[in-house]
Formats: sequence, C-alpha cells, structure tokens
Amino acid sequence: MKGQFTQKGKEALERFKMESANEVGVTLKDGYNGDLTAREAGSIGGMMVKKMIDAYKMQ
Repeated sequence: MKGQFTQKGKEALERFKMESANEVGVTLKDGYNGDLTAREAGSIGGMMVKKMIDAYKMQ
C-alpha cells in the first residue's frame, strides 16, 4: 500500500511541475531536463511555490 501512495504522489508532482513550466513558458521533456538554464529551472520552482502558497491561503 505504501508504494502505491508514493507512486501517486510522484505522478501528481510531475503533473504539477509540467503545469507550472507551461505557465512560465518553459518546455520540459519527459525524463531528464539537464539542458535547462538555472533561470528556467528556478522560474518553474518559483511558480510551484507560489501556487502552493496561494492554495494554502485559500483553505
């Protein structure tokens, strides 16, 4: 049962990451994205954090 929840969580985070990347205009590939610049990767992470904070405030 534990592995099932872990896999669902990983899939949800991957969808969240892809959605955030699309919002900031960064194209991600499935798998490794080592060709991203630090600025691109940071903008994705920043958008993810912003969305998490907004979701928390809405509770």
